[in-house]
Amino acid sequence: MIELIKKVNGYWQSANPDSANAFWHPAAYHTGNMAAYEITKNESYRAYSETWAEHNEWKGAKSTNKSEWKYTPYGESDDFVLFGDWQICFQVYADLYNMDKEKDEQKIARAKEVMEYQISLPNNDFWWWADGLYMVMPVMTKLHKITGDQLYLDKLYEYFSYAKNLMYDDESKLFYRDAKYIYPKHKTSSGKKDFWARGNGWVFAGLAKVLKDLPKNDPHRAEYIQIYQDIAKSLAESQQEEGYWTRSILDPEHALGYETSGTAFFTYGYLWGINNGYLDNSQYKPVVDKAWKYLTETALQPDGKIGYVQPIGERADQHKNVGPDTTADFGVGAFLLATSEMYKYIKE
Repeated sequence: MIELIKKVNGYWQSANPDSANAFWHPAAYHTGNMAAYEITKNESYRAYSETWAEHNEWKGAKSTNKSEWKYTPYGESDDFVLFGDWQICFQVYADLYNMDKEKDEQKIARAKEVMEYQISLPNNDFWWWADGLYMVMPVMTKLHKITGDQLYLDKLYEYFSYAKNLMYDDESKLFYRDAKYIYPKHKTSSGKKDFWARGNGWVFAGLAKVLKDLPKNDPHRAEYIQIYQDIAKSLAESQQEEGYWTRSILDPEHALGYETSGTAFFTYGYLWGINNGYLDNSQYKPVVDKAWKYLTETALQPDGKIGYVQPIGERADQHKNVGPDTTADFGVGAFLLATSEMYKYIKE
């Protein structure tokens, strides 16, 4: 398993020696790189993320004028400080801070500035798209652990409740990507509900990360666990025989073909749950075995590239010709998360 991590991460870092910006997709890779470092203790992995963080000045979006800070509808510019796609980097900065023997406050100063400002606001609609739950829920629990500020957990539940009420389908136990895709306003080509695989991967993996750091006595812990377990059950029923999940989870015909990013996030979520006692091993081992076979025999290419990653987008049928050479930073990050949990699973 260590050799697999080295192969995949070595390929990615060699192909991408220069630091990217701090937006969501490079940052998602670095969340996986941190998991790879935890397993391997390969100092070059930590240094790769540290260099990236320094390149971005330990910030996400860089505006200093709070009156300009916004989070909707979507934006990649420096005034979108409150937009979750610019906040996922804080997960990595918090991890690097926790690894630092000196506890250099510079590493989390901007994260604390931004998130303390956000949780001081009355707004609760910051997570209006499913991806945001992975991007920022773990930021809230990580900063709570560092600061002890209860408001992070109170606002976490408030923001999550808004997202759940907006996007969660009680019947299917899955999340719509955002309000545009809610049935029956939006349907698949054959008239079914359209649940995007990667979108649900973000949620499932995000819940695992939240449960990892959430205090055992948190009053809402049981609700997070229930939703996490319900998603696990629903996903198990829709897995393809070859081990992957199609881009539209309940309608394979809507967007045919292999897809790796959603499948890797699901595999991470299942393995974390089994490893930590939230999911039953005997029930979900067949799901994990099939998913792992897909990830290592179909998605993984001989040179270490992770293929069949649906490109950046927001819906199931957005891209054609997703193939063995179609890769992306966030897909590699998801694969590293899954592989790191598989290492723990085998070890235990």
